[in-house]
Amino acid sequence: MDVFVSLCKRRGFVFQSSEIYGGLGGFWDYGPLGVELKNNIKQDWWRAMVQERDDIVGLETSIVMNPAVWEASGHVDTFADPLVDCKSCKRRFRADDLAAGDRAADSPHGQGQAVDVSGVRCPECGGELTEARMFNLMFKTYIGPVEDDASVAYLRPETAQGMFVNFDNVVTSMRRKLPFGIAQIGRSFRNEITPGNFIFRDLEFEQMEMEFFVVPGTDEEWHDRWIQARLDWWLGLGVRKEMLKLREHDKEELSHYSKRTVDIDYDFPFAGFAEVEGIANRTDFDLKAHSERSGRELKYFDEASGEHIVPYVIEPAMGVDRCFLTVLIDAYAEEEVKGEKRVLLRLNRKLAPIKVAVLPLSRNEKLVPTARKVWDLLRPHFMTQYDDAQSIGRRYRRQDEIGTPLCVTVDFDTLDDDAVTIRDRDSMEQSRVPVSGLVEALRDKLEGG
Repeated sequence: MDVFVSLCKRRGFVFQSSEIYGGLGGFWDYGPLGVELKNNIKQDWWRAMVQERDDIVGLETSIVMNPAVWEASGHVDTFADPLVDCKSCKRRFRADDLAAGDRAADSPHGQGQAVDVSGVRCPECGGELTEARMFNLMFKTYIGPVEDDASVAYLRPETAQGMFVNFDNVVTSMRRKLPFGIAQIGRSFRNEITPGNFIFRDLEFEQMEMEFFVVPGTDEEWHDRWIQARLDWWLGLGVRKEMLKLREHDKEELSHYSKRTVDIDYDFPFAGFAEVEGIANRTDFDLKAHSERSGRELKYFDEASGEHIVPYVIEPAMGVDRCFLTVLIDAYAEEEVKGEKRVLLRLNRKLAPIKVAVLPLSRNEKLVPTARKVWDLLRPHFMTQYDDAQSIGRRYRRQDEIGTPLCVTVDFDTLDDDAVTIRDRDSMEQSRVPVSGLVEALRDKLEGG
């Protein structure tokens, strides 16, 4: 992981937030390549969830909501982790992490359940631990100039509640019929006791969640369908099948709203199999809770039966940051080429931050203007990068290391035949293509690959 984290910083994927001031644990900044990869992940999720379907619409809700939302949803009372302190070194830990052992990396949040840590010692110094006490994970803030109980608000710990409280608005404005879904991508905040493992567990992160509303009685069938659909999406990103598995939640670890939850786990080098996405059957808990708290009925009129019903909800939910980490780790590879180590990211071509790199053979004054014209030709069509520093071999290696699928080399023959060389990242095979057909050739290789 040290090698991997170093690559992420050196190549502009991820930086420690506020690094010049010593950083801030659990907060990260995404560099020029990182933001491109994140955008590509979000675009692919949105395409699969909204664009390619006729039964899901999108939404964007505010980060700060009326605090009554979090009271109704149960977050104020139950969105908490058990906290313990070491009496010797003063370090703080999640009690369920210490009790869970190997499952610590993906143990569930927000259960509000006490944990017995009797007999457990501090993992850092072996000291005695305090009794566990509950610690609410929501970030508290205040609205207005006076900081009192009447002005308390929270940064949202999930995007889901914004979709539930807008259920009636969406049904009315978009004339939706069951089953249908509402999807959202947005920032969430959780005051984690022990953030860590790079960007695996953060305090500020981005979520991609979808609430799929169904007729009660059809929820179990839809749950199974969404479990398979989400697993297929991960495989479609190019993540190796043998690195993924489905994990059924035990009854004692189910969230208070869940009838059944299944996680998609990935085999991380630092944690073993850990959650990258959860697909939950939330029943009608949320709509009923908000109806009771707000006094506003959140029901659906079923014309077939002539009855008002409260739909059940199937929720696929995942973090962009953890998906980002997964696809990078899964794509990372080292191999020997002609006696030298080659580091490369075998990223799916639709996710690669840079699709095409334009490389003049050298900085020769005759080559550079032609190479720049080729770059100008490609920029409207692909995310590109121009690189003319150091030898062509070193530049190929740099592009391999950031996952660029294709390199276009402009050489002295280009001045005569108006053709360039396309070099493939994975196979390192090269082919000659006329500049007039370059855009089409690159598109075919990117889509076909």
